[in-house]
Amino acid sequence: MQRVKAVVSYEGTFFSGWQKQPGKRTVQEEIESALTSIHKGQKTKVTASGRTDASVHAIAQVIHFDTSLSIPADKWPKAINSKLPEDIQIKEAEYTSSDFHARFHAVEKEYRYRVLPKREKDIFRRNSAFFYPYPINVAEIKKAAAYFKGTHDFSSFCASGTDVVDMVRTVHKSEVLEKGDELHFIFRGNGFLYNMVRIMVGTLLEVGKGMRRADDIPEVIHAKKRSAAGKTAPGHALYLWEVCYEK
Repeated sequence: MQRVKAVVSYEGTFFSGWQKQPGKRTVQEEIESALTSIHKGQKTKVTASGRTDASVHAIAQVIHFDTSLSIPADKWPKAINSKLPEDIQIKEAEYTSSDFHARFHAVEKEYRYRVLPKREKDIFRRNSAFFYPYPINVAEIKKAAAYFKGTHDFSSFCASGTDVVDMVRTVHKSEVLEKGDELHFIFRGNGFLYNMVRIMVGTLLEVGKGMRRADDIPEVIHAKKRSAAGKTAPGHALYLWEVCYEK
């Protein structure tokens, strides 16, 4: 058996998330089904760097799986893609050590979130950016975003229902860029809690709308309770951008 590490992109609109769920269409189910077909009916389990929720997209999700086949590494993407629907694509693949783990060996992740702050919606971006038709103070949003950098207990930015005990994470990058008529929220860190990025974005948008001040963010972090932060931004504008591993 050999272990394959692969990079996957998917457009999350019509998926109920990454993880397999009975009666629902998921990315994991589609990829495992494709691999099972390639392995002539032998079920092949796929492990990802982490779950993504319903409608969330991925530019570079990382997965691993074990195989008994002797397919050249550079041929795996074409082989799997031939069995996949059009909203999933294997970008690259390589053979790796037998103890490599896509989830546990990840040392850093980057997420990006797209916001469209316009008075009129754009139907062609309805599945890829969050339409936000309110006047916003971009300078205040940028100022507020900087407070997320560093090592903090992010309990205020974690949705209920998680079984994670340690809420401490380190955010290496937290910035907001103006890209055309969109705002791109970029967060890079050693890990993220359940809905953490979407709650941070929702809170920052409240700052931009004048519902809270940029300088309130440290107090929200210090509160360590979900009710202190803002609303959770919707999933359809979130992208898992990159997953990094030690070289």
